[in-house]
Amino acid sequence: MALNPVVAEVTARITERSRATRADYLRRMDAARDSGAGRAKLSCANWAHAFAGQTIADKLTAMDGSKPNVGVVTAYNDMLSAHQPFERFPEVIRKAVREVGATAQVAGGTPAMCDGVTQGRPGMELSLFSRDAIAMATGVALTHDAFDAAMMLGVCDKIVPGLFMGALAFGHLPVVFAPAGPMPSGIPNAEKARVRAEYAQGLVDRTTLLASEIGSYHSPGTCTFYGTANSNQMMMELGGLHLPSTAFVHPETGLRDALTAAAAKRAVELARSGESRMADVVSEKSIVNMIVALLATGGSTNHAIHLVAMARAAGVLIDWTDMDQLSSVTPLLARVYPNGSADVNAFQAAGGVAFVARELAQAGNIHTDVVTVMGQGIEAYFQEPSLIDGELVWRDGVAESLDRDILRPASDPFDREGGLRLVQGDLGRAVIKISAVKPENRIVEAPAAVFETQEDALQAFKDGKLNRDVVLVLRFQGPKANGMPELHSLSPALSVLQDKGFKVAFVTDGRMSGASGKTPAAIHVSPEALAGGPLAHVKDGDIIRLDAETGVLTTVGVSDLTARPLAVRSTANAHGSSWGYGRELFGAFRQVVTTAEEGATVCFAFPVSPGGHTDTLPHPNFVDRTVDA
Repeated sequence: MALNPVVAEVTARITERSRATRADYLRRMDAARDSGAGRAKLSCANWAHAFAGQTIADKLTAMDGSKPNVGVVTAYNDMLSAHQPFERFPEVIRKAVREVGATAQVAGGTPAMCDGVTQGRPGMELSLFSRDAIAMATGVALTHDAFDAAMMLGVCDKIVPGLFMGALAFGHLPVVFAPAGPMPSGIPNAEKARVRAEYAQGLVDRTTLLASEIGSYHSPGTCTFYGTANSNQMMMELGGLHLPSTAFVHPETGLRDALTAAAAKRAVELARSGESRMADVVSEKSIVNMIVALLATGGSTNHAIHLVAMARAAGVLIDWTDMDQLSSVTPLLARVYPNGSADVNAFQAAGGVAFVARELAQAGNIHTDVVTVMGQGIEAYFQEPSLIDGELVWRDGVAESLDRDILRPASDPFDREGGLRLVQGDLGRAVIKISAVKPENRIVEAPAAVFETQEDALQAFKDGKLNRDVVLVLRFQGPKANGMPELHSLSPALSVLQDKGFKVAFVTDGRMSGASGKTPAAIHVSPEALAGGPLAHVKDGDIIRLDAETGVLTTVGVSDLTARPLAVRSTANAHGSSWGYGRELFGAFRQVVTTAEEGATVCFAFPVSPGGHTDTLPHPNFVDRTVDA
């Protein structure tokens, strides 16, 4: 089918907007490629250092001078269940590449923090910044310039975006991402949500809550809800950086190890052929495909930030208007918790990524003429793997969904639009995820209750002060203020208020987790309050209208919001968000970080100018995007 005209229009606009930055990026990648293979540029002493700790067999291979060397960047630690399986991956990779006459080395490791552990804790204020730290660590790992291809081992929230950004700095190489897969299903998600809501109301004790959570998060592998981690995997598939349908294979299976070995061998093949370098795989078209994949499956709102930074690493400039317009023509094909009751294992069983890829391609919602690690075209991603007599075999994915309550064709979607919308008005620009919000809850007009910390908001909930129609405004949560933490700890309380029949909405310059669901939440409000954004002018009792249907976020009855004096963050909260739990190490990040719509990143800043200040690279579309409702 012909490409959807809106998809074509948005892609053309992104291409034109990115013309200068994309050309500069490709120029640098071409220069790196043309300078020759890494191993050929190193002196004998350099090369000897690079292999001093390797086996005799690998040293002999390396001395040949013509055999590819694969650099592995791993986010392994054994506190993250999703990353624990990576402990064994390097040896699987080494063995696989030896079979095809190559070598592989762990080039370096990156930090990998768990948002599930730090939710509601001070450490969450480092979560978003950890993405850029991971990008930098990836750059450090690969800067040895001893590699002909690279493999990225990562799964979770900030880790994959960070690996993606860092690897693109070495986009002259082919780069293959190898995931670990989800844990088996635990207790039903509806039961987990019920216990959380009861605990928020004081109806069950902590022991009951802990037993429920352990029943959900119980083994190696990714958490099984469709949050940021699993959204990452969907995007890596449709972005052409995985082997097909590898995202949701359990870690402790023979198939997972076979896929990891196959990914390593594919990296060697690409190094030898010079094809599918990452700079060519990640293009304006593949970025659009990644956005559409996210929207079609109701993926995480965190990617309204991450994707901007990820694309920028390849010289591609996107914004929330692009995402909003793509969402308007993207069919919602999946219902996975928190946008439904099923988990990613049920999604995969119903047809999974192969089904989604084929449906989007046949409906004209994604570009099929893209470069992937499998070669030219997206069609390879309509297949899925299996092990037959110990051999990895690829076959076509299912032609029809095996469970239409979880997965539907583009001809009969759950919704004609995707799961993400832009809302804007005199309060700024924000995004809202509506795929889990019932239509009757998408328009809220109610008095504001304004807070600076989620702890204060939760205390007001516990004290019964929010038992009414209310728009909870939480400000000074942006990247400059405190690193833009996720505020998922508020979700159970907001859900309880909504279930009581109140009209409830949430407005913040912070983030919400990819696990957040049924309460309407206008998040990532830009510009943020600490930078003088409109939220700093809001007062308790102001009537706020959030209309996700028409894209409005505004005050009602306030003639000139900005004529009011700016609220000043309390000294205690300002100090608390900059010191302790490692936060004092990231002061420079808070000073130079870009806005949420520019990716909330520190990775693309110019050097200090003659005037003595640091300017971030201007985005042609970011002048003053605040409009009157």
